Amino acid sequence: MCGRFAAGGRPEDIVDLFGVEQWDPEETLEPNWNVAPTNSAFVVLERLAKQERRAVRQLRVLRWGLVPQWSNTAETAVKMINARADTVHEKPSYRQAFAARRCILPVDGYYEWQTVPGERGKARKKPYLVSRADGTPLALAGLYEFWRDRTVPPDHPKAWLVTFAVVTTEAEELLAPIHERMPLFLDPSSWDEWLDPTADDPEELRRLLIPPPPGALLATPVSPAVGSIRNNGPELLEPYTEVETTLF
Repeated sequence: MCGRFAAGGRPEDIVDLFGVEQWDPEETLEPNWNVAPTNSAFVVLERLAKQERRAVRQLRVLRWGLVPQWSNTAETAVKMINARADTVHEKPSYRQAFAARRCILPVDGYYEWQTVPGERGKARKKPYLVSRADGTPLALAGLYEFWRDRTVPPDHPKAWLVTFAVVTTEAEELLAPIHERMPLFLDPSSWDEWLDPTADDPEELRRLLIPPPPGALLATPVSPAVGSIRNNGPELLEPYTEVETTLF
C-alpha cells in the first residue's frame, strides 16, 4: 500500500523529466518529505486541448485522496488514497478515472512500516523508505478525478475539487516481508501510453498494470520520526540505525 510519501523535487525538474508542456509557476508547493492523505502534491497528467485537438502534458497540484464524481461529500477522500491494480477497471469508484483520467505522481520515495517484535513481546512498526536504487524519482501510477461541490455557486473558487489516488499492486520479493502490497511504478517506456487520455479501452490499459522487473527498488530503514506528520524535512530520508541497549 502507500500511506505516506516524500515529494521534495523541484517543479522545474519534474517539467524537464516528464516533458511537461503546460505549467503555471504560480501553482507552487513547498517540498514535502512526509506527504499524508488529503495533502496536495505535484501530479503529471494530460488533457485534450480544445483548440488544438491534441493531448497537452501538464503539471498540476492535486489533493491526495480520490473523490468520485458521484460522491455526496469530499470526506471519502481519506479512505480512497489507493486503488488496487487488480480491480481498478471494475470498481465503481475508480473505473471511470481508470478509463479516462490517469496520471503520474513523481516522488522521491514512499514510506512503509513493517511489523516486528518489540519489547516484552509487543509488536511495533519499523519504518522504511522505498526508493529507486539508482536515485531517480519514482513515477507512481495514479488516477485523478473532478468533483463538484454543489454547496457553493459554480463560480466559487472551491466549486471544483481535483483529487488523485495511487494504484497499488502485489509487492515484489524484496518488499513482501515489509508489506504485501506496493505502489505501481512505471518505467519511462510506458509513461506516454499511461497518460494518453485517448486510450480508453480498459482491457488494453490493463496491460500497463504490470510493474517493472524486480531489482529497481531499494528499501532503507529510516527514523521513527516519520510516523508523525509534524516531522517534515529531508533528514527523514536518511538511513537510520537502531541503537540496541543491554540491561545488566
